[in-house]
Amino acid sequence: MKQKSVNILTKRTSGASTKYIFECDGCSKKFSTKDILAKHISYSHKTQKNQNNTTAVRTQLEQTPVPQLTEIFNCDICEFKTSQKGRILAHLNAHVAEQVYCCNNCDYKSIKKDNLQKYMKIHTGEKPFSCNICKYQCIYKSHLLTHMKIHTGEKPFSCNICEYKCITKSDLQRHMKIHTGEKPFSCNICEYKCITKSDLQRHMKIHTGEKPFSCNICEYKCITKSDLQKHMRIHTGEKPFSCNICEYKCITKGDLQRHMKIHTGEKPFSCNICEYKCIEKSYLQKHMKIHTAEKPFSCNICEYKCIEKSNLQKHMRVHTGEKSFSCNICEYKCIRKDNLQRHMRIHTGEKPFSCNICKYHCIQKNNLQKHMKIHTGEKPFSCNICEYKCITKSHLQRHMKTHT
Repeated sequence: MKQKSVNILTKRTSGASTKYIFECDGCSKKFSTKDILAKHISYSHKTQKNQNNTTAVRTQLEQTPVPQLTEIFNCDICEFKTSQKGRILAHLNAHVAEQVYCCNNCDYKSIKKDNLQKYMKIHTGEKPFSCNICKYQCIYKSHLLTHMKIHTGEKPFSCNICEYKCITKSDLQRHMKIHTGEKPFSCNICEYKCITKSDLQRHMKIHTGEKPFSCNICEYKCITKSDLQKHMRIHTGEKPFSCNICEYKCITKGDLQRHMKIHTGEKPFSCNICEYKCIEKSYLQKHMKIHTAEKPFSCNICEYKCIEKSNLQKHMRVHTGEKSFSCNICEYKCIRKDNLQRHMRIHTGEKPFSCNICKYHCIQKNNLQKHMKIHTGEKPFSCNICEYKCITKSHLQRHMKTHT
């Protein structure tokens, strides 16, 4: 720890002359203190009816404004001012202390030696305080006390507008900006604005391309530690969030919130061109590309184009021959996870899609859609040589062979 010294002017006074600031209402004379004014009123303005003019003195003194400070002590380092000598000396000692205890590893400075000792644990990695319920460890006791509220469920801070409750005052202050619409932090590259400084710092990594967190199992890299933690659950198979209505389990809280809308039937996002409604804004944005015919993702091997990046990644497996999903019962392998899920229904006998007119059940939704055309009489595929019409494209292809 380095120790530095500075030369500080400990006292400076301004306004050395006395200011007469207390004025008598009876004769307009001015006095330097309230005590002298009180004596003047008592002895100089006695009335015949009231020799002890106490009420008159009290009335004027209550109405007399608080005096302006006549002697000001100014700090020569900052803009601090006070009328009390003791306060200026204590303030100046703080400036000296600021430069006494300095970290050898970074620019941190502390007023107190024990503060620096605690801070040094950041560099050493020492975390002397640990939770007796989970594996949480920290440097400061105050951080542990805050953490324990997670286990006790205590949320002492609550919003006076909505039902939000939280553990810390700072969390509540951040939450209140949602109601006020305040977004004090803005990006100097794009129009992004946000509530917290940490959100802006994460956003800036999008522009810099920085991805400091990486998976030690696969090549995944990301901007935040929380994103990496969520990703690792893919490898561990951990699904900490579960639905209380069905057996659905998932990796993130956001996934569970989206799933719950399936049960509630809530679809807050709707297309202004067709009747399409959906659970998420991102789903609507993808859907709108159907109307605009926009397909921003294209294959560099064939002419395939698509709306979503994930679809392109799946398509590329057609060229690479990669079949990353395999059945644990038979030798079936496939490109897509949903294909495997459909295949597994062959083994389980599950047929989740059923006709509301007859007893038909099937594995896939598109099979049900084809079946329904039997009831409606719809035959969208027709032969351009004869009058043959049919329900499915595969039936038309078989029919065309009769002409050849």
